[in-house]
Amino acid sequence: MGSNLPDGPDKLAQAARRIAALADGELLLSTLLLTEPVDFPWPCRFANQVAYCRTSLRRESVVSALKDIEREAGRRAADKALGIVRLDLDLLSYDGRVLRPTDWQRSYVRRAVDELSLQLSKRASSPTLSSTSSASPEST
Repeated sequence: MGSNLPDGPDKLAQAARRIAALADGELLLSTLLLTEPVDFPWPCRFANQVAYCRTSLRRESVVSALKDIEREAGRRAADKALGIVRLDLDLLSYDGRVLRPTDWQRSYVRRAVDELSLQLSKRASSPTLSSTSSASPEST
């Protein structure tokens, strides 16, 4: 998840609440990171965060729901040309498959994924939560 507007962290929190509704169970979130733009000509810093959840929805349904959340946050096609990213939600992985390998290799994404992997491994070793940690990640 990402946004380069001053209220970006709020947009990410709103998106996380909406994404949680798609999850079958708990939504895990990485720490919010402020990053410099990558492959973007404007100097505005981005608020970025990675989410993990399990879902029974098909991949296409998840992508469609993410695009709906972006539109509801005010994203317009013309904004990118103006350097505005109100909200960007990408499905990075689904059912154990990396869908966006270039994004997956970005250092801030790797750091966030590593953080979520640690959270999941801690849950797997907890006797009360061990049954909830065997899914493939869906990251946005």
